[in-house]
Amino acid sequence: MQCQISLFHMIINRISIFNFKNIEETELSFSPKMNCLFGNNGMGKTNLLDALFYLSFTKSHTNLLDHQIIRHEQEFCVLQACYADGNTVEEIYCGLKRKSRKIFKRNKKEYERMSEHIGLIPVVMVSPADTDLISGGSSERRKFVDMAISQYDRDYLRVLIHYNKVLQQRNSLLRDGAADDYLFEALDRQLAADGIVIHEKRCRFVEEFLPVFRKYYRQICSDGEPIDMQYESQFYGDGAENMIASSRQKDKALGFTSVGIHKDDFLLLLDKYLIRKVGSQGQNKTCLIALKLAQFNFLAQKGHSTPILLLDDIFDKLDAQRVEQIIALVARPEFGQIFITDTNRKYLDEILAGMNHDYKLFLVENG
Repeated sequence: MQCQISLFHMIINRISIFNFKNIEETELSFSPKMNCLFGNNGMGKTNLLDALFYLSFTKSHTNLLDHQIIRHEQEFCVLQACYADGNTVEEIYCGLKRKSRKIFKRNKKEYERMSEHIGLIPVVMVSPADTDLISGGSSERRKFVDMAISQYDRDYLRVLIHYNKVLQQRNSLLRDGAADDYLFEALDRQLAADGIVIHEKRCRFVEEFLPVFRKYYRQICSDGEPIDMQYESQFYGDGAENMIASSRQKDKALGFTSVGIHKDDFLLLLDKYLIRKVGSQGQNKTCLIALKLAQFNFLAQKGHSTPILLLDDIFDKLDAQRVEQIIALVARPEFGQIFITDTNRKYLDEILAGMNHDYKLFLVENG
């Protein structure tokens, strides 16, 4: 693939896809600013965005296992893309084969650990699948916060990975009925030490993120609905290790670790009530889009590059005023490269009509 240098922040110039979901084979070049994909449902628009997401996070946005993204009845899948960040060119390769480990390469050099790649290609995706962020359990909101922080704070990602490994070890011992208190004490110390670091960084994130989130919500919804995000966590500080240790007997009965930062939640509130309980479809969708645009803004400020923005079918269930506000927002110069999908060209044409930027329009049919 021939790479072209771009003067924009992080952008993808070209992508080559082979056997990814319903996409058999394609090679595409993109506009450095706006890329609009339209077509009927099930044609492959979302799959193209998921390929871009996969090349950033080494996993699917829809949480599919690696073998599930390989096209039906095929043995392997390949994604290859050329990115540019100013004068820096990055070639990213991903190869997956059934019953084999996946391979990720940066400029033809294979990664030893997939975590080394996280943050290199900053991406923010808004998708109908993200509704669980509002209506789902606490794990969905933790994942949102963890992914946001991990894209600019490598130390956070390292500590989080270590915490989860220790947690798996402890849970395995609990399920097996292990009685080695010295081993449990060692694991409890590690969980407490990692948990304190994670808790402090999450607190700092919410404090800095909340004003940005509120700003975007107000811009999309001009009637001043009060929105809030509250970090709900078990106490973490000097007593963290004792808190984990004191739950050990209960945990042995349960078969899992019941205390720790893996139980944290980030409550999304509308006028002091959980938005998932009191919000309309339009308010929930507005909250979701505001979260993701705030994430974009946050990463642009914290990270080394302006993220690539992926907007998948975002206009559904929104009134005309909110659609108009979103269109005005994404047309601003602070947004870099954007990909938008829709089944209807109406909104796409409105976006393009209001812009003085370069763009490309793609019709997607049968992958």
